[in-house]
Amino acid sequence: MPTIYDLAELAGVSIKTVSRVLNNEPHVRPATRERVEAAARKLSYQPSQAARRLAGNRSFLIAHLYEASESAYIGGIQSGAIRRCRELGYHLVVESLEANSVDIPATVERIISVLAPDGIILTPPLSDNREVVDLARKRGVRLVQVGSMEHEHGLQVFIQERAAAQAITEHLIELGHERIGIVRGHPQHRGAALRFDGFLDALAAAGMEPQRHYVTQGYFDVQSGIEAGRAMLALQSPPSAIFAANDQMALGVMIAARDMSIEVPNALSVAGFDDTPMSRLIWPSLTTVRQPLLETGSLAVEILVRRTEVELLEELPFALQIRASTAPAS
Repeated sequence: MPTIYDLAELAGVSIKTVSRVLNNEPHVRPATRERVEAAARKLSYQPSQAARRLAGNRSFLIAHLYEASESAYIGGIQSGAIRRCRELGYHLVVESLEANSVDIPATVERIISVLAPDGIILTPPLSDNREVVDLARKRGVRLVQVGSMEHEHGLQVFIQERAAAQAITEHLIELGHERIGIVRGHPQHRGAALRFDGFLDALAAAGMEPQRHYVTQGYFDVQSGIEAGRAMLALQSPPSAIFAANDQMALGVMIAARDMSIEVPNALSVAGFDDTPMSRLIWPSLTTVRQPLLETGSLAVEILVRRTEVELLEELPFALQIRASTAPAS
């Protein structure tokens, strides 16, 4: 089995330099890093995690804490984080927490004490939990919050959710729709409020007033989308287009429309938010806003492992994905 000495000899560098590369420390020249990494691949070198932990006072663990959910949004972020962790020689530990539980701070305290992660990734709504954020910072654990935070400080990765929601609503308006409904997101998620604000911005810019009976509450799951869709589509004058604040609720609206024999998109246009894999697989395929979920997870790990800033706001781009679920108003 090749040793660190063999790796240093093949790469033509010192053992200390090899150690710095393997531990992903900053201030290593890119050419030197590539030479060491190429030598490691040639030798099929696998560093000892135990030795790395002892030598560098690190756990080489990144923890992703998230609300208990089967959301593809969470799955996308985790996939990106796992991929980047593997590339950097780290492991991702995922912990599902109940967002409304009073035990969340105690649970986070135990995770930090037992695992000693080198960093934590928080996704909504936990990224909005002030008690959890303050606890991690008090314990000296680097923390990346995903989503648009109310207080812009610390390490954050986000998209402009308000602008994205405005853009997808403007798409519906440009198609000639005047009766536009919305399924709002979970009230505990700050991003849900931003998406609703973007919806209102688009209506105001077009000189349109929001109709109270076209505004329904959802919870970022399929069932709440079904219930909201049924409620709006049963109105005497139902909307001709519905924007759901995530793809799962949009699927629920489409299920409700199918059950009520309302054809999408000829009689009803439906738009979502997130661009999860499901949005491309259902029929008709879903018009939605693409959040770069894989890139979000990957960037969060990159910040925790390789960046040294204590204040960093990383904005990622969004993009409209115009598909078959929206059409001109009839």
